[in-house]
Amino acid sequence: MNFDLNNLVRDNVKNLLPYSSARDEYKTDGEAMIFLDANENPYENGLNRYPDPQQILLKSKISEIKQVSKKQMLLGNGSDEVLDLIFRAFCEPETDNVISLPPTYGMYKVLSEINNVENREVLLTSEFEPDVEAILEAVDANTKLLFLCSPNNPSGNSFNAELVKKLLESFNGLVVIDEAYIDFSDIAGWSQSLDTYPNLIITQTFSKAFGMAGIRLGMLFASKKIIKILNRIKPPYNVNELTQQRALRGLQNYSEIKKQVIDIKNERERLSKALVQLKYVFKIYPSDANFLLIKVDDADQKYMELIGKGIVVRNRSKQPLCENCLRITVGTALENQNLLKAFKELES
Repeated sequence: MNFDLNNLVRDNVKNLLPYSSARDEYKTDGEAMIFLDANENPYENGLNRYPDPQQILLKSKISEIKQVSKKQMLLGNGSDEVLDLIFRAFCEPETDNVISLPPTYGMYKVLSEINNVENREVLLTSEFEPDVEAILEAVDANTKLLFLCSPNNPSGNSFNAELVKKLLESFNGLVVIDEAYIDFSDIAGWSQSLDTYPNLIITQTFSKAFGMAGIRLGMLFASKKIIKILNRIKPPYNVNELTQQRALRGLQNYSEIKKQVIDIKNERERLSKALVQLKYVFKIYPSDANFLLIKVDDADQKYMELIGKGIVVRNRSKQPLCENCLRITVGTALENQNLLKAFKELES
């Protein structure tokens, strides 16, 4: 592979003079200063100042937990923003294309349409694994990005590491591994391989294991060169002060987050063992995520019957390879007990 990042960056991004905010130009060393540089309201209320545009304190804490350097990290307003930044930095509208692997997270396709970039879909195999040969056949000179969701949504499985490795070594574009659910997996993610593969980008989120979906905070890990390019085009204050404060507060209690993850994994196993006993459940797919994909006799009917019992799951039947499949998030022990009770009532 002859990977050259410069060949992927859009010309307008290469030539862009990034916006320089007041907080970028003067970086305090902690000394008390009178700040008259950003036209802020001077009356202190905890939120009258602009947030740190580089989220240094928060990145330091994330770095401790994820064992990724702050210089290899970009934070955004949810994972959707950092994914969008990748499109904007590397994909020329009406010219370039990307590859996604249905069934998968739907925002890859939406973002490609928003950015006017062709999305080439290559179906996963019947085992929900990447079809490496078909993927590489779909690549041409204008293929910039390959999206791998692992653990995958909605199937829940982690992709075979050898298949991912082959793609990283064979594809001259950027391989974006979406690890939104990695904390629920016993299989290691790819964040420790950033120095091995210069074309690797990893995205993670505060919305799943960290239990902070409401603050909209996404993480991106990549080489320093890629981070430098994305920093050129990100909005100067894309992660607000309330989000930074709440994330830091949540991470102070990381032991509780880890306990919740263990509880969710145990409940996932309990649900799987109980659901497979139902006569109308044909298959429980293996899951490394905080949800289960199950194949039933009639997903549309079961979905509506559960609604009638006050339980909302996700009907994924319209997704490729997911006919008559329901995706069920692992809830609390009590919620899962109520779910199983409702499912058993549908059996009678």
